[in-house]
Amino acid sequence: MKPFRRRRRGTVTAVFELNEAQLLVNLASQVVELLQDRNGPSESEPDPLAQMIGMTGPALPPEDPVLARLLPDAYRDDPQESAEFRRFTEQSLSSGKVANAHVVIESLEAGGLDVGAKHVEVELDQPQVMAWLRALTDIRIALAVRLGIETEEDAERLAESDDESTVAMGDVFDWLGFVQETLVNVA
Repeated sequence: MKPFRRRRRGTVTAVFELNEAQLLVNLASQVVELLQDRNGPSESEPDPLAQMIGMTGPALPPEDPVLARLLPDAYRDDPQESAEFRRFTEQSLSSGKVANAHVVIESLEAGGLDVGAKHVEVELDQPQVMAWLRALTDIRIALAVRLGIETEEDAERLAESDDESTVAMGDVFDWLGFVQETLVNVA
């Protein structure tokens, strides 16, 4: 990857190797799928007014630990208030996360991924930059949960693992941090 840099016209660009772009699309797509699966039928009694204005959603917290981190409880000490808050906000929160991931996917496709180019160049305006930053955060959170990373020591432990796939995913986690850092530096 060639790091993000700012152009004179106010946009931000970066160049990814084809395999890097494919990896980003794959990871963003997994987050999309996970969040869309969560937006299935409501687990609570529908409120007629809430249904009319599109504010219905699950009241129970997600069982999947990744979803629990991406869609945390608003009130950790009050499950009833948390359920009520979740019912009215979770679908819009997850929809926003899905939209951010789609911005990553679409900008990579527009940059040449669809045509199988050797390099994929993305050019982002300010709203796209913000969507990328949010999506990269969500992807890194998902990976951190799956890899058991809660501290810096946990991340270092991955590099010392005997399991090659764990080491590889730790490298992906670190690389995503680099991508995010270069974007933050020019944003």
